[in-house]
Amino acid sequence: QVKLVESGGGLVQAGGSLRLSCAASGGTLDRYGMGWFRQAPGTGRVIVAAIAWNGRTTHYADSVKGRFIISKDNAKSTAYLQMSSLKPEDTAVYYCAADYQGGVDRFRGPTLNGDDYDYWGQGTQVTVSS
Repeated sequence: QVKLVESGGGLVQAGGSLRLSCAASGGTLDRYGMGWFRQAPGTGRVIVAAIAWNGRTTHYADSVKGRFIISKDNAKSTAYLQMSSLKPEDTAVYYCAADYQGGVDRFRGPTLNGDDYDYWGQGTQVTVSS
């Protein structure tokens, strides 16, 4: 059983940066694709970024392209979301998730559907003030 714990959220002014971390325990992330999702008040959870198990490919929501970078460090069993040029509309609870991808198909892309993820973190609040 993999447990995910997010950290790095907080309050930041528009234009600022934050780096979210997602630390895994109970297993390593080398065979897992990772995703970051967010949920703003009164809205559903949406994908922000995702990365394939081997880091070969990534996916970003249009709203964050060019501003956010997803990465994973298998040696540290940690995934990251570097967020720059933050906007008030980025305010949300951010969740990381892990999808077991097997670690064999090196061309397998990132998982985009939240229902396909196996494990979720508890979320971390990001608030961007104007």
